Amino acid sequence: MTEKFTFRIGNLNDLNQIKDLTLIAYMQFQNVLTKENVDAMDKNLGSVNTYTELFKTATCFVCENKSSIIGSAFLVPHGNPYKWFDAECSFIRLVAVHPKYEGNGIGKKLTQLCIERAIETGENVITLHTSEFHNAARHIYESFGFIKIKDLDLIFGKKYYLYTLQLK
Repeated sequence: MTEKFTFRIGNLNDLNQIKDLTLIAYMQFQNVLTKENVDAMDKNLGSVNTYTELFKTATCFVCENKSSIIGSAFLVPHGNPYKWFDAECSFIRLVAVHPKYEGNGIGKKLTQLCIERAIETGENVITLHTSEFHNAARHIYESFGFIKIKDLDLIFGKKYYLYTLQLK
């Protein structure tokens, strides 16, 4: 039997499921990080405040299977600079897919929904960052035409890259 996935816009009522999902999705990489960096990632991704702040400005997309959120992504519009993201650019944050459902096109669909929303709302550029250990994510982003424009300083002790997609 084929799994049935539903995609929709997420809301604050989804916050705890999104937080839990993101922790599960990102903590699968804990074996490539030091304990100190795993703890720092866990603290950030496990904080309700991380998601509350995103919901203030971003559009959240979720993927559900049998009313459980198994994928999520946030698109932040331009005018909201954050760390390495300039005010002129919109950006995608915290794309997460439950490891049990990887390989089903969920990450690709969530990225596509972010791009479509950016186009609908008149964005010129989308940026995102990803790491050396997110191989599947980098493949998805590059398949949409995202181009690596910069190596970032180490994050969690690993190489991270800034990618951009010109929409106009």
